[in-house]
Amino acid sequence: MSSDSTPVTHYVAPVKEEILGVDVVKVKAKPTSMWSDAWRDLRKRPTFWLALLVVFIVVLMAVWPTLFTQVPPNSNCQLANSNAGPEAGHPLGFTFQGCDIWSRIVWGSRTSLAVGLIAMVIGSTLGLIMGAFAGFYGGALDSVLSRIGDIFFSIPYILAAVVVMTVFAEYRNVVTLAFAIGGFAWASTARVVRAEVLRVRQADFVTSSRALGRSKFGTLLSHVVPNSIAPLLVISTLSLAGAIVAEATLAFLGVGLGSNTMSWGNDISQAQQSLRVAPMALIYPSIALTVTVLAFIILGELIRDALDPRARARR
Repeated sequence: MSSDSTPVTHYVAPVKEEILGVDVVKVKAKPTSMWSDAWRDLRKRPTFWLALLVVFIVVLMAVWPTLFTQVPPNSNCQLANSNAGPEAGHPLGFTFQGCDIWSRIVWGSRTSLAVGLIAMVIGSTLGLIMGAFAGFYGGALDSVLSRIGDIFFSIPYILAAVVVMTVFAEYRNVVTLAFAIGGFAWASTARVVRAEVLRVRQADFVTSSRALGRSKFGTLLSHVVPNSIAPLLVISTLSLAGAIVAEATLAFLGVGLGSNTMSWGNDISQAQQSLRVAPMALIYPSIALTVTVLAFIILGELIRDALDPRARARR
């Protein structure tokens, strides 16, 4: 370059360095889990709170019925009030026997919910045990337990409960009815648990547990079952709704609890004789049964969607 040449000045635009938010790692952020993500999704959905409110009211009625009515369900029945309409202190009117309909609905929730809860616990426990052992150990044990499950799955549990309650007619109570329902309704739960255990047992933490010397049974209890419990929670909620419907069905068929036991199924069964003259005596307990079962079903469906990351991503 010659000495008389003038220097050329180059201008460079200022560069602003930015770090994309995707690449930022928040070290101080709390790690999320499947349950926390599910709760974050559920609390944003109004239907979840509505279903939870209905379930809470039904549970409160079953545990503390005097909070909703001060009228005795049976001792205050008078034939003079047979099929009478609503009046002060009796907002839903009276049954054919002159009993207060609202009082019987409130007190009947205790029996219906108790049967549903006990049957759900029995069915879920049997399904968890059979499905977990079949899925984790595999081999001959899986074949035997799966065939036993297929046998129970092929038997309609309503029909089986009819047979059990007919044979044990002298021992008709809440526990017997719950065993008759839950003892034959566990096969579907076992299938779901087995499929989930088959998925979880391939995980690295299960292999690490076995490599550290923990026994198969210890690994099953401490690692596999806790990580397979989510589908069981969902299906248990749906099983509870099914057990409540089964109790009402058996009562309507006349093989449920005794006619002196207060339950929504018994009230529906007794009200059919005066359906033409006083239909509301049948409609009111039917509405209580439908709303309760629907709330449990919606709750189960929402929990299932919240625990599924793919379902959350689609919304």
